[in-house]
Amino acid sequence: MIEPSMCVVLHDVAPATGAACERVLRAIGEVGDLPLTLLAVPRYHCDPPRPEFDAWLGERHRQGDEIALHGYTHQDDGVPHGILDHLRRHHVTRGEGEFSDLSLTEAMRRLTAGVRWFGRLGLDLRGFVAPAWLIGPGTWEALRWFDLSYTCTLTRIVLLPERHSLRSQSLVYSASSPWRRQASLAWTPALAALQRRNPVLRLELHPHDADHAAIRRSWQRLLASHLRDRRATTLADVAERWRRRTECDLLDSAPWSEEGLREFGGDEADRHAERDVARAVQARHHP
Repeated sequence: MIEPSMCVVLHDVAPATGAACERVLRAIGEVGDLPLTLLAVPRYHCDPPRPEFDAWLGERHRQGDEIALHGYTHQDDGVPHGILDHLRRHHVTRGEGEFSDLSLTEAMRRLTAGVRWFGRLGLDLRGFVAPAWLIGPGTWEALRWFDLSYTCTLTRIVLLPERHSLRSQSLVYSASSPWRRQASLAWTPALAALQRRNPVLRLELHPHDADHAAIRRSWQRLLASHLRDRRATTLADVAERWRRRTECDLLDSAPWSEEGLREFGGDEADRHAERDVARAVQARHHP
């Protein structure tokens, strides 16, 4: 089993949310000095680039935080398929499920733009987390062609490109309205208690989760409680430890078979070869 871990993840990190993100970071610091995963959006709601924000991300990375890609614009600009899809994409997720229904071509275009942004900033990119954790079929296919270590859904950390998954429940608060805040205060601690045996928990915070005292105190208490018997770590670290464990399971299985290799996504050489192909495909289609 993986060592009991707690990942603290801050979503929607962008120039427009910078002041609110700083408040959340200070509130986390009141609990402890932890390695964090910051989900950065290159062009949040199509805002222009900000060199000072890029420099700030670089400094956080040098201090030990992981920076992961969190969409490109964080806006769902597709056309819904019927009333239920409209409700899901424009009310439940408030129109921010950017990768929920992209074609393979469009997902490749946006992911490539995000990867290149990380490259220009000199940041080590290990993971991609879609806005609202919504990943459509086109995006799942596109993710096979990038040199990324993991992605996440609401309840799982998924290794790439193999798509092995580790159950990891996200603990989320909603501060956008009074009734959502009250529901979060009741539901999220209860869910955390139900997940105590889960080896990896994720406290997934958003920029305004420090603006309301009751919400802030609730997640600070939850975090402090779980850190008594869990190691604080990043999503990338958990993914790497899970990958090593999966590969050890494969090495320990005998006899080896073609079926076994397919089940575990191929051996290490095959995975490196697939990633080399991915780089060539990106260069050819996105010069």
